[in-house]
Amino acid sequence: MSNGDIFVGEVIGTAILILFGAGVCAAVTLRHSKARASGWVVIAFGWGFGVLAGAYTAAPLSGGHLNPAVTVGIAVDTGVWGKVWVYVLGQFVGAVTGALLCYAAYFAQFRANVAEPGTAEEPVPTLGIFATIPEIRHPVANLVTEIVATVGLVLPVLAFGLTEGLGESGTLVLIVSLLVIGIGLSLGGPTGYAINPARDLGPRLTHTFLPIPNKGTSDWGYAWVPVVGPLIGGALAGLLCNAAF
Repeated sequence: MSNGDIFVGEVIGTAILILFGAGVCAAVTLRHSKARASGWVVIAFGWGFGVLAGAYTAAPLSGGHLNPAVTVGIAVDTGVWGKVWVYVLGQFVGAVTGALLCYAAYFAQFRANVAEPGTAEEPVPTLGIFATIPEIRHPVANLVTEIVATVGLVLPVLAFGLTEGLGESGTLVLIVSLLVIGIGLSLGGPTGYAINPARDLGPRLTHTFLPIPNKGTSDWGYAWVPVVGPLIGGALAGLLCNAAF
């Protein structure tokens, strides 16, 4: 695969992932959305389907990593680092693009994020649509959660890749999508399961600059956790795969 194919594939695939993922968060969070308050299960499935659509789309061009933690895990496992920067750059550009597309799709709902006349209902905080927020702010515990959850993603992904014919049949992407849903349902409660530095940092940066009324803070004091945790988790998964398989 050429650098150009990798970059374009990762931009497109990650943009689709974030469009679906941030989109389902917007659907559940914002007022005047038909899916408002439909819950965590809907969010977990929305992110899983985002992985499904994004990875299938990107696979012919780049292999569909869509996640720096996956890219780092593969590099640690194989010892091949030459194209890591291309993957990661494409993933971050794609994440920002996907966040902008989500904003465009829900533009009217974001513009209506004001106090409702005649009610006590306050404007909706919007950071959770774009980035992760821990339920209990404890940096060490939050970091451990992200590391464990990312190992739970990347190690199976690496192991799945060892099964002959799984990737060629297209089944691998489907299985990984179901894995992401499972991680969301089982390990997503404490931090919102970033498990992907680009998924959190790109949309958080976008949220900072978007003209959303009453959008609240972008919480940059927490932003290092969903970047560092998944990178550590991806590297650990690569080491474990290399040692065990």
